[in-house]
Amino acid sequence: MSAPAAWTVAAAPLAVALLALVATYATGFDQRAAMPPDVANRFYGFFLDRYPLFAFVLVYGLARILVAALAPGRAGVIRRLIGGLLGLALVAGASLHPTFGGLILRAGFGTGSGAFLNGMPMAIAYALGAAAGASVFGLAMGLGVLLAGRPGHPAPGGRWRALGRGLVGMVGAFLALWFGAALIGAGRDLGLGPWPRRPLDGGDLAIAAGLITAAALPHVLLIGSRLRPRRIGVTG
Repeated sequence: MSAPAAWTVAAAPLAVALLALVATYATGFDQRAAMPPDVANRFYGFFLDRYPLFAFVLVYGLARILVAALAPGRAGVIRRLIGGLLGLALVAGASLHPTFGGLILRAGFGTGSGAFLNGMPMAIAYALGAAAGASVFGLAMGLGVLLAGRPGHPAPGGRWRALGRGLVGMVGAFLALWFGAALIGAGRDLGLGPWPRRPLDGGDLAIAAGLITAAALPHVLLIGSRLRPRRIGVTG
């Protein structure tokens, strides 16, 4: 995969999430929009009100699966189609079952609140909650990408070297998602307004776009660096 293609694959999900944010702003979408009662009951509630930017995290995760299914790689068409659908279902289920936030936000909120109630300082409890949420999200998205057909081609080297790269990549991805989860979870505290109780205004749009970009950027850079071409060596 060429360097431009690698960075396109890496950055496309962030671009889709930002486009979803801009569309939300442009249409004035908020919880007063007409929706079927069952859909409204699934989405609107404590977790959307407390962690509204997770809606765009979900878009990022789904887009990452779609990009994995469409990007150049070794997987065949059947695997991309079936695996992509399974990956989308996995991320959506982890994010929306039984209601908005799914297992991801419930894991984070439960871990963080439990740690705080057991006497840990707020900062440490929050970090633990962010780590728990990032772990569940990363597991769902990572499995989804594997099911859809991981983009790129295997790097040269033996089995142990590949295993080492894989472990380093997993740790790096977790740290990137942990950082992102901590930023996304603090959206309200960092100035984001009351969306979805009212439409986004220009200030909310700028804050949300900045937080989403900053939260996703480490993961985007990690994916791009993994997919870009590697120099095997130089002989003279």
